[in-house]
Amino acid sequence: MTSPRAPRTPAPAPRLIATDLDGTLLRDDKSVSERTVAALAAAERAGIEVFFVTGRPARWMDVVRDHVHGHGLAICANGAAVVDLHAGGTFLDVHPLERPIALDVVRALRAAAPGTSFAVELTTGIHYEPLYPPFFLDPGATVATAEKLLYEETPGAAAPVLKLLAQHPELDPDVFLATARAAAGERASFTRSSPTALIEISALGVSKASTLALCCAERGITADEVVAFGDMPNDIEMLSWAGRSYAMGNAHPDVISAASGRTAGNNEDGVAVVIERLITEVEQATS
Repeated sequence: MTSPRAPRTPAPAPRLIATDLDGTLLRDDKSVSERTVAALAAAERAGIEVFFVTGRPARWMDVVRDHVHGHGLAICANGAAVVDLHAGGTFLDVHPLERPIALDVVRALRAAAPGTSFAVELTTGIHYEPLYPPFFLDPGATVATAEKLLYEETPGAAAPVLKLLAQHPELDPDVFLATARAAAGERASFTRSSPTALIEISALGVSKASTLALCCAERGITADEVVAFGDMPNDIEMLSWAGRSYAMGNAHPDVISAASGRTAGNNEDGVAVVIERLITEVEQATS
């Protein structure tokens, strides 16, 4: 069941669906249900583009690679990268976090929240500090201090930084996010998508919404023609920007407040429920 708030004016026909992955399109076991696969394919046949917009890096997109249709594009790392999944995750556009700024953020968070550990997500992979929880999907990561991981002999010579991750073993997740924003919010963009105290830090002004807006502008698609789905704080800007937006039944309270509607949880195929209704609306409008 969905429970959208009634729009003030009739919504235009949807031209693009933007959906988060973890906790939204994917079930908790990280699978895409048969119903959701069918709904995504039906949307594409109806002329509605589907964009996956995620905090995941490009190398973790295999779970949905087969479900990207004609355009082949996905927005990864919370808007820091646009990748072509048809071309093996080739980077088409990057909005990097400059290393000096990342170092400033590291210093600010060490002072504001002692015990914080860091990881650095590059276009070439992720690396992390000794106390940071290890990434078992990335066994080749370098383990060193953030200062060493962010060091480069010549400015611009090293791989771009997509995002900085900060983890705290004790703080409440929302408290940690508020603390980080207070400490360095004027230097970078801070958000979170994990139920733990894990913060994702991007270049100032970079978000899922900012990059999605650029991709839509290139296609002549307005915000009113976009339908978006999400469940965690890193989706809030995107849900606020889109003409129609749905918080999942399992969503964070702030996400529910930001969205214009609500759908079933990710394990109940909440995205598919809405897409099926959208397609019916399109078919009725054109019949």
